[in-house]
Amino acid sequence: MLAATLINPMIPVLKLTDSVSTALDWMDEFSVKQLIVADSGVYQGIVSEDILFDVTDNSDPLARIIIQHKDIFAGEDQHPYELLRLVNQFGLQIIPVLHEDRSFAGSILVNDLIEHFVNELGVQEKGAVIVLKIAERSYSLSEISRLIESNGTKVLSSYYSSGETYNPLNEARLTLKLNRTHITPIIATLERFGYEIEEAHANDPIESVDQERLDMLLRYLAT
Repeated sequence: MLAATLINPMIPVLKLTDSVSTALDWMDEFSVKQLIVADSGVYQGIVSEDILFDVTDNSDPLARIIIQHKDIFAGEDQHPYELLRLVNQFGLQIIPVLHEDRSFAGSILVNDLIEHFVNELGVQEKGAVIVLKIAERSYSLSEISRLIESNGTKVLSSYYSSGETYNPLNEARLTLKLNRTHITPIIATLERFGYEIEEAHANDPIESVDQERLDMLLRYLAT
C-alpha cells in the first residue's frame, strides 16, 4: 500500500485567505488539531490548533498566521513506514501528500495511518503475542516461523527491534502475533531449540499489547 491510497478526500484544505475562525470551525467539525493549507494547488504548510488559539483576532486570514512544516510532505508512492517516520519526527497529526510535480494531492490523517497498521499487524485477529529475546547473530525469522508452523500455528505479523547499529553480540527482541491463543506447545518447541521467551500474552483482549508494540515501532522508526 502506498501513501496515495490512504488519502482521505473528506478532509478540507484551507486557503491563505481563509480566516482563523474558519480553520478552527473545520478542525472542530472533523475532530483534528491540524489542517493543511494550499493555494491554487500549491502546498503552503500546516496550521495547528494551538497556534490559532493564540490569535487575538479570529477574523485574521491565515496568511498572517504562523504556518508550520512548509517543507514537510510525503510523495504519493511512499510506503506507510516512511509516513510513520514523518509523524514521529515532526509531531504531525495530518500528512500532506504531493504529486511528483510538487502539486498538492491530498491529506492523510494519522488516525487512518495507525488504523492501517493495526489491520496489517493483525490486532483484530484473535491470537497470542510472544516476545523472544534473541542474539542478533542467531536471528532467523524463517527458522522461527518453521518451528511455530510445525505446531499448526501461523505468524500473523512480526516486529524485530535491535540496536541502531548491527552487532552480532547484541540482544534483540522479536515480537510475534500468532493466530492461536493456546501457545504452550509453541513455547515448549521454541525453548527446546534454545529460544528465550521474554513475554507471552495469550489472554483476550490483547489489543493493548499490540498497541504497545505499535508504539515501540513508532519510536524505532523515529530514530
